Parts: sequence; C-alpha cells; structure tokens
Amino acid sequence: MLPLTLLNTSQGHPMLVELKSGETLNGHLVNCDAWMNLTLKEVVQTNADGTRFFRLPECYVRGNNIKYLRVPDEVLDIAREKNQQQREEQRKSNQPQRGGYNRQYTSGGQRGGYNRNRGGGNVGRGGGHIQRGGRGGQY
Repeated sequence: MLPLTLLNTSQGHPMLVELKSGETLNGHLVNCDAWMNLTLKEVVQTNADGTRFFRLPECYVRGNNIKYLRVPDEVLDIAREKNQQQREEQRKSNQPQRGGYNRQYTSGGQRGGYNRNRGGGNVGRGGGHIQRGGRGGQY
C-alpha cells in the first residue's frame, strides 16, 4: 500500500507526527497533498525533551520535516480494505470480453486501417475507383 493512500484514508482521524527536530504533534488530520504536507487540527505540540506542551487549534507541517507518522490500527484496516477493492475492480476490468478476443483493436467490425478505402486494388470494398473533379475529366 502506498503512503499517500494511507494518508488520504487517515483524513479526519487522529495521528501522531514526529518531526526531524524531535518535536511531536498529536492531532486530527484535515488535509494532505502529494508532498506529504499535512494540515492538522486540535493539535498538542510537544518539544523534543518532552517537558513542554502547547495546544494549537491548527497546524501546517511541511512534508520534508516529517520523521515518521503513527496512525490508528482502524485506519490501516480501512486502507487495506480499500486497496483490496481497487485490486478486485482492476482485475475485473482487465479480463477479456466474451468471445475470446479484445474488441479494442477492431474498427467498426471491419478489417483494415487508416487507408482501407483509398484507391488501388481493393475493388469490391469501396475503394476501386477514382472520383474526378467537375471540370470535364481534368484532375
């Protein structure tokens, strides 16, 4: 499971974030982005020594400052279930169509490609004659 999938599933749940500086943040995840930048609400910040505590209504954490994240086990279970459902849906969509061949390679049920109706030896398939302009037989 990808870390961003887990973070997106964690939105609205409590989590612990430890920063590279040693400070910890306990709060509810409001939002996250592709760079693991986090927005937390109802945050309790602890200094690196664990001796001072600060209560913050909201906090923004830049992703490159994060050492690790701790999320509740229930969030892990939810993320696993979503991941399993996505795999099953993907597996179902990759199965071949009934009839044993993949229909995406045919064009309107006919064989041939881009130039199938352009002049030449395909007499009988709609491309055997050349139409001329309206100027008395001149091209």
